[in-house]
Amino acid sequence: MKKNSSHQQMKMRHITMISIGGVIGAGLFVGSGAVIGSTGPAAILSYAIAAVFIVMVMRMLGEMASAKPDSGSFASYASEAIGPWAGYTIGWLYWFFWVIVIAIEAIAGAGIIKIWFPDTPTWLLSLSLTILLTLTNVYSIRSFAEFEYWLSLIKVVTIIAFLGLGAAVLLGLVPGVPSPGFSRITQNGFMPGGMKSVLMGVVITFFSFVGTEIAAIAAGESAEPQKAMNIALNSVVWRLLIFFIGSIAVIVLLLPSNSATLLKSPFVSVMEMVRIPGAARLMNFVVLTSVLSCLNSGLYTSSRMLFGMAQRGDAPQFFLKITRRGVPVRAILAGTFFAYISVLFNFFSPESIFLFLVNASGGVALFVYLVIAFSHLIIRKRLEMKSPESLKVKMWFYPYLTYITILGISGILIGMLFDDSMRSQFFMTSLLTILVITSYFLRKRNSKNLYEQRTSYKQDAS
Repeated sequence: MKKNSSHQQMKMRHITMISIGGVIGAGLFVGSGAVIGSTGPAAILSYAIAAVFIVMVMRMLGEMASAKPDSGSFASYASEAIGPWAGYTIGWLYWFFWVIVIAIEAIAGAGIIKIWFPDTPTWLLSLSLTILLTLTNVYSIRSFAEFEYWLSLIKVVTIIAFLGLGAAVLLGLVPGVPSPGFSRITQNGFMPGGMKSVLMGVVITFFSFVGTEIAAIAAGESAEPQKAMNIALNSVVWRLLIFFIGSIAVIVLLLPSNSATLLKSPFVSVMEMVRIPGAARLMNFVVLTSVLSCLNSGLYTSSRMLFGMAQRGDAPQFFLKITRRGVPVRAILAGTFFAYISVLFNFFSPESIFLFLVNASGGVALFVYLVIAFSHLIIRKRLEMKSPESLKVKMWFYPYLTYITILGISGILIGMLFDDSMRSQFFMTSLLTILVITSYFLRKRNSKNLYEQRTSYKQDAS
């Protein structure tokens, strides 16, 4: 968004907590069990490899964002580096990804709340959650940041408590709970499925890290964007190391990899191991906060991307409307409206239209990260030539690590073809990408024809 002091409402504590807790989602609390079950203790390698690629992408994005802060950063950098068609494509794909996430999280959140209020219709709960978080986003940037701050804080405290609990069990400090030591790792073999299972685990776990880049977008709306970006960058390594790798390490050390309870929730299983009363209910609450956090972030991120596209002319100027508090209200409501439609599709057509929308959004994040890497190659070269003093944050071992990241993410995309559960997502996302690119060139051709018609009319009139 255009810089204006009245709009720079993000505080350093907001950026810090969003950076730390924003990436922690239900994928870690619940989905990690499926990865460990299929990969074994070597799941820790899958998470570590995926985390390395995320750190590389964040470093590239941080370099570009610190030199050129922009709330619509990904699309803006792609447009500048690769061409307007790339910015248009990645902008709309990323917007589509997040509005589908809003719908998915609204449905997931309704499912959790229904445990406590079984007589309430699911559609009403989904609608209520979406309206609630729409109001927090529409009111002000500060209200979004404050809400996200507390949701992230709950997740962070939960992970820290879980790590402390796991360490106590491993050290034999919990009465009545014997320490398994390192026996779980050797019980069924460290890598029972071989290296292939580890690599397929990377494909699956990569999606658990999607959302790390939100801190870069939020930094653009802080009073000190460069300082905020540095906070996000400096925390990305240790937060992934502690919260993700640490949590997975505790789980594989405490639970057998063939445990049936892994699919329920490994976090619940560990808490039940140490006989914490109401462990399942406690984790349901934590997972709900993760869902609400993701829904909240989805509304924020999709609206800023749409606003940025409207600024560049890739979306209707209608979405440039800003409230006196600096909120792009129409861009927020557009994402909300599409999410409502998607939720309706889930109830009336779960096996066709909604399934297509979910699958089509599946690989979007990978395409976005790939475009970020390609954009970095080009923009870094230009900055070194024109304004090297702006490179206050630099990508390590440029351009070699950038090339390695491109190859790695391309490998993950190809890996989706070899996973039965992800193959349809690859094809659907590819189809959606082709449709968006086609729409760009059709739009460009129509604009050119309209311009020629107006020019011809003026000449004839004269």
